[in-house]
Amino acid sequence: MTATEPTYRGRARIAEPGEGIGLDELALATRNHGMPLEALRYDVTPPGLHYVLTHYDIPAVDPATWSLQIGGAVDRPLRLTLEDLHRRPSVTSRVLLECAGNGRARYEPRPVSQPWLLEAVGTAEWTGTPLAPLLEEAGIADGAVDVVFTGADHGVERGVEQDYARGLPLAEAMRPEVLLVWAMNGMPLPPQHGAPLRLLVPGWYGMAHVKWLTRVEVLDRPFDGFQNATAYRLKVEAGDAGEPVTRIAPRALLTPPGWPDFMTRERFLRPGPVTLTGRAWSGRAPVTSVEVSTDGGATWSAAELAPADPAHPFAWRAWSFPWTAEPGTWELLARATDAEGSQPTEPVWNRQGMANNLVQRVPVTVLAD
Repeated sequence: MTATEPTYRGRARIAEPGEGIGLDELALATRNHGMPLEALRYDVTPPGLHYVLTHYDIPAVDPATWSLQIGGAVDRPLRLTLEDLHRRPSVTSRVLLECAGNGRARYEPRPVSQPWLLEAVGTAEWTGTPLAPLLEEAGIADGAVDVVFTGADHGVERGVEQDYARGLPLAEAMRPEVLLVWAMNGMPLPPQHGAPLRLLVPGWYGMAHVKWLTRVEVLDRPFDGFQNATAYRLKVEAGDAGEPVTRIAPRALLTPPGWPDFMTRERFLRPGPVTLTGRAWSGRAPVTSVEVSTDGGATWSAAELAPADPAHPFAWRAWSFPWTAEPGTWELLARATDAEGSQPTEPVWNRQGMANNLVQRVPVTVLAD
């Protein structure tokens, strides 16, 4: 990593009171798109609707000349081509991904960065080979602590020139469900999703699923690179070390009912019986319930949550709730609960705008007959 002199816009900052979204944030938003919430109808998100976050540029990687290096604190460093990996045992796993910054734009004051609302999420079927056998083949040295994953994307962040690199504790990297992935929904990875190879760490926020993977390095010390030590930290004061962002907190999203206003996205529908539907998930523990409020959070009722599917423990789960829509204006809310707790109804602020799983609010106008 190389330190460079940051511009004002490149520094981490908090928006001033009342400050609107800036051109730099709009530029990020045009490059990084969320999943339209009506796509919650799909069990498996089509690749073009799945959310995308790219830190720097989408690199130009030629699969024919690409290779993966596995080294560091190992006895037998490996160099593997895509063909080598394809010869390994393959696994297809349905896994939800969610950006750690999902919900950032809903904070006040707003941390200035990619202005996610709620849509930075998607569930896909990923095909690849388990990582743990490759690390075992390389021979992990005694005293190994972390495993670092480096991508081909290169850029500057807060004045630091770097390849995107994230570290995982060794125990997490050795989980059997952690995969090196080359296909999405039965097709080769699209460029924006990490072709030719990406990491998949089920249950963790998206920053851990390193795209355009080129190197895997075992360390005998904790990784202190930018994306672990500086970024993706839960902290309130600028000088705090903060806690690292790791597993996905519980969230339920409502598929917006009716039809929208073009500008405001306010929903309109006709009176009568309506089945509200959505998805719920958590990366830290199984979801135990989903509740819905049709009166702005004054009262809550249990939704019907689809049974857990043992074949897809890291995918989202469908839920539904019957509602009789009466003329007027309403605010619909949904919240998920897992074994460790529920979504908050009030924001829990942090400087980087991470892991904001505040409940969704959907304003609805039910038209008179």
